[in-house]
Amino acid sequence: MPPHLSSPVFSWAEQKDESFELIGVDFTSAPSARKPITAARGRLSGNILKFEALENFPDWPSFEKLLQRPGPWLGAFDFPFGLPREGVFSLGWPLEWAALVRHCHHLGKTAFRAALDTDRQSRAKGSRYPHRATDRPAVSHSPFKLVNPPVGLMFLAGAPRLLAAGLHLPGQHSGDPMRIALEAYPGLLARAIATRPYKSDELRKQTSERAEARRRILTALKSGKHPLCISLQCSAADSNALIADARGDQLDAVLALIQAGWAWQQRKRNFGLPDVIDPIEGWILGAPYSL
Repeated sequence: MPPHLSSPVFSWAEQKDESFELIGVDFTSAPSARKPITAARGRLSGNILKFEALENFPDWPSFEKLLQRPGPWLGAFDFPFGLPREGVFSLGWPLEWAALVRHCHHLGKTAFRAALDTDRQSRAKGSRYPHRATDRPAVSHSPFKLVNPPVGLMFLAGAPRLLAAGLHLPGQHSGDPMRIALEAYPGLLARAIATRPYKSDELRKQTSERAEARRRILTALKSGKHPLCISLQCSAADSNALIADARGDQLDAVLALIQAGWAWQQRKRNFGLPDVIDPIEGWILGAPYSL
């Protein structure tokens, strides 16, 4: 296991809660006006996260401007920051995070797809996808997966932009300590609250039952009765909008925002991440690990 990367010479512990803006990002590898990248913004005050606004980014230039915004801020982004070391080694790709990200970016989508297809076809049925150490405890998909959901393409679209923006990724890559990026997974928190599906991009699946599941999730977030124990503060109008969004993109951004708030609370303890992280793979906020 590669050694843990040291943080920049900067004390996050000395920063007050409200000094850092928090951002939760629901990501897509193909943003458009119909399905933009969605970001929720807020600030923490003690154990209360004050929701401030939602923003939509329908294209890459607008999203890249978000990443370039001056700090201090901490963002939790819903896409894989790394790839499974087993698969990277098998493909003969660089075994250092920045070099790996640059390599994949230079490959481009077509060659990246072809490489992952080749790796998958070389593996036995039932174990076609290598996983990161964090994927099993988080019950998340392998970043080598290209469809349903296309998390591999999300890595390819997201990770190079984090690197280019000069962000600091705790345990993975040293960058600007006033702009911190962490990997979120809204589904991990949502499943801990409501076991039933709560969203869908398909109109026929946008049912009243799923709307009720969104309501249940939001009620838990507002009360703080969930594993991260942070209470969301938002208006009735904002609550209604989150429930009404049948795609769940807005609620996912808010779930990621809660994960960002929890990470900020844990900043003295490596933002709640394991002390040692494989920088090639990264780690999902809130995924359990053994001490």
